[in-house]
Amino acid sequence: MAVPGRKPKPPLQVVREGNPGHRPVREGAKLPPSELIEPPWTAFFPDIKPGRKPRAPRGADEEQLREYQDEVAAWMRLKLAAEAAEAGRTAAAREWSRVVPQLVVGAGLGAVDRSVIVDYCVCVARLEWCEYRLSVEGLITMGQRGPCRNPLTTVASQYRTQLKAYIGELGLSPSARGRIPPPEGGDDDDDSGVFD
Repeated sequence: MAVPGRKPKPPLQVVREGNPGHRPVREGAKLPPSELIEPPWTAFFPDIKPGRKPRAPRGADEEQLREYQDEVAAWMRLKLAAEAAEAGRTAAAREWSRVVPQLVVGAGLGAVDRSVIVDYCVCVARLEWCEYRLSVEGLITMGQRGPCRNPLTTVASQYRTQLKAYIGELGLSPSARGRIPPPEGGDDDDDSGVFD
C-alpha cells in the first residue's frame, strides 16, 4: 500500500551470473615480459646472530635462577628465529629459481608482478618451516592446561590457504594453467629452452 508523500521503492533487480548477453569478453591487459630481479632474501629473513647460550650462575639464589631461565628462554627463541630465517632464505631462493623462469615465459610474468611472486616465495618458505617444526615438535604440545594442539598447525593452515590463492593467481597447478592464456607470440614450436 502506497503511503502519501513517500516515494515507492524500486522493484528488486535480478543479478545474473556469467555472460547472459553473450557479449565479447576482453582478455585483459597485456604486459611486456621482463627479467625479474631476485630480491635480497635477507630483507624478509634477516641474518640473526643469537650469540652464546647464557651460562648458569654458580651459587645463585632463587631470583637469580629465574633471571637465568628467562635469559635462556630468550636465547632459545632467538636461536630458533635464526634457524627459521636461514631456512627461509634457502627455501625462498630455491622456489624463485624453480618458478620464475617458467612463469616469465609461460604466463608472461612482468615487472609489475614481482611483489606477488616475492610474496609467493616467502609464503612457500614459511610454510615449509612450519611443517618442519611440526615434524620436530609434534602436533600435540603441552600447554598451561595440559596437552593441546600445536599452535603451528593454525599458522601452517593460514599459509596453506594463502598458497592456494597464489597457485590460482599464478597458474601453478594444471587447472589454474588452463585458465591463463599464453603470452602473445608464444607458439608451441618456440625453442626457448624453458621446458627442455
